[in-house]
Formats: sequence, C-alpha cells, structure tokens
Amino acid sequence: MNKMVERIRIEILLDAPLSRLGIELLEGVGVTGYTLFAASAGAGRSGRWTDDQLTLADTKVMILTICNLAKAGTIIAAFEPLLESHGIMIIQSSVHVVRSEKF
Repeated sequence: MNKMVERIRIEILLDAPLSRLGIELLEGVGVTGYTLFAASAGAGRSGRWTDDQLTLADTKVMILTICNLAKAGTIIAAFEPLLESHGIMIIQSSVHVVRSEKF
C-alpha cells in the first residue's frame, strides 16, 4: 500500500494576461511542476467577471502547484508584492499525496 504524505496545494487566481508572469515567478523560486487552468466566470470584490475570449482582459486563469511547506512560503513571498496591485488571489491548503517524491 502506498504511503500518503502531506504536502501544500497552492492555487493562484490571476488575470490571463498575467499568466506568463505568474509562471515566471513560480519558476524563479524553483517550482518545476504546475498546471494552468482557464476559468470561465466568477464573482468577487470587484463584481462579476466572465471569460473574454476577444481581448482576454477579463479572463482569469488558475495556476495549481503542490509543494512542501518551505516552498509554499517562498511562493507566497514571491507573489505578495503583487497581490493587491494586480488583483491576485492565492489559496493554500494541506493535501495528502501518493508518490511524495513527485512533490
């Protein structure tokens, strides 16, 4: 039976035009694995938004990565200066994974 190991799941919601910046920040702190998801619609402090396929201006993406606790702190520190000015949201949660060597 595979042993489950605790890791940290980081989800970063940001405007699609900022996705390259988000990936560069992750790679800059040594993250080698992530997944980029398109978000179709939502609502938040600034009101409702929907996918804008013409200009991408209102389109959001979610970057997901799983890492250890130390790396999670490094990721959050890298994004922290941009959270308010760029409207970025970060969610951190504990998860249990199989094949811990992958994370």
